[in-house]
Amino acid sequence: MIKIKKIVDKGLITSITLKIMNALPKWFSPPEDIKKKSIEHRDMLFFGVFDKSKVIGFIALKVHNEYTVSIYNLGVLEEYHGQGIGHNLLIPAENYCKESGYKFITVKTLDSSIQYEPYERTRRFYFKNGFYPLEVFPLIWNLENPCLFLAKYIGK
Repeated sequence: MIKIKKIVDKGLITSITLKIMNALPKWFSPPEDIKKKSIEHRDMLFFGVFDKSKVIGFIALKVHNEYTVSIYNLGVLEEYHGQGIGHNLLIPAENYCKESGYKFITVKTLDSSIQYEPYERTRRFYFKNGFYPLEVFPLIWNLENPCLFLAKYIGK
């Protein structure tokens, strides 16, 4: 049985982040970046998703201003891809944002100018869930990793 829970325990947030991100090397690396994010997530809205007692994913949201929240990181174990888990993680995230008066949810991902199959799936996921590409920023990360900036309007 799949359950999604808001997590506030900072130690549990770090533990979940490390477990999921380290299990997804096609999407998350290097190890020092994963460790840094496991600490940063402690100060963000964080939901974990569980299959019975096994953690299988998470979403971390970062507030930018009174209008916008971003998906700072979202990860679901690869063996659970294609089962609606990511979509179901977006539901409480979007509900929280709407209830809090935010108008937009944004996310950054690898642009399609770099052909890499795992991120082709990532982009399809966001498009399927109502996100629209706004702009490509070739230097936010580095030239080998151009950033696609997507947004979804959730305001009333």
